[in-house]
Amino acid sequence: MKSQLITKTLTTILLLLICKFNFAQTTSDTGKFAFSLQQAVDFAMKNQIQVQNAAYDEEIARQKVKETIGIGLPQINGSVSAQDFLKVPTSVIPAKAFNPYASDDEYVAVQFGIQYSATAGIEASQLVFSSDYLVGLQATKTYLELSRKASQRTRIETTVAVTKAYYSVLLNEERMLLINANIVRLKKLMDDTKALNANGIVEKIDLDRITLAYNNLITEKDKIQKMMELGNSLLKFQLGMKQSASLALTDKLADVKFTLDLSDKFDYGKRVEYSLLQTQKNAAQLFLKQNRLHYLPMAVLFGNASANAYSSKFDF
Repeated sequence: MKSQLITKTLTTILLLLICKFNFAQTTSDTGKFAFSLQQAVDFAMKNQIQVQNAAYDEEIARQKVKETIGIGLPQINGSVSAQDFLKVPTSVIPAKAFNPYASDDEYVAVQFGIQYSATAGIEASQLVFSSDYLVGLQATKTYLELSRKASQRTRIETTVAVTKAYYSVLLNEERMLLINANIVRLKKLMDDTKALNANGIVEKIDLDRITLAYNNLITEKDKIQKMMELGNSLLKFQLGMKQSASLALTDKLADVKFTLDLSDKFDYGKRVEYSLLQTQKNAAQLFLKQNRLHYLPMAVLFGNASANAYSSKFDF
């Protein structure tokens, strides 16, 4: 039983190590919010379900380490049981067993046992050697490391997704301001040209060109409006916020300063994705090691003690 428990626990850990972490998206409470970019990222760190799931996985990994360590500690179990035979079982035996002169077809009813009985026992075991357990200890540490790195990757990816969605909304807002200004300017030009055409100063074709440009701007405005709605919905999704919530952005695109430092050479080893792959590689090597050592004998110290008591009264 202990061997099966160790093997089952180790196999579960190793499978979790090799599997990818998949998450689902949900939403938080509704309300009115006004966020800067940093506030938006902080909100996502608390409400984004992917980040929450990653934190739960990390906590599960910590508890799995404790569970695996506990398998190697002394195991002590105790039990107590009591029985009450409301009617002591009765058996029938030939009467000749008690009286040689009894006839062959004569039987005697005899009760064997006593009404009350009790049993108490204790057993203890200590794992001395198990290759599965030794590999399992290494696997749990790798599992915890993988969970931490996956949590870090999730936070990074969430930050990037929120930042992209936030700037996309700001960009669409600036585009809307610009196109509204162009529509106002072109509308005035179109009205002036219409008046000049009515007085024969400009040709009809000039008015048609300006009118076409104006209509194209109106169509472009509708596209930008839809992009703004889509961008807001995407940002709320990335934040873990309900779509019915009211969201306003306090940062301005003009205040954003982008800096790019090309002096440092790119080091892929610092990427969390590379670190995750290295950890998964270690997990696969542990899985291979566990399969190779699985057939080694396991040593366990085991001992037990028990006592029985019988009585015609329940006075144990």
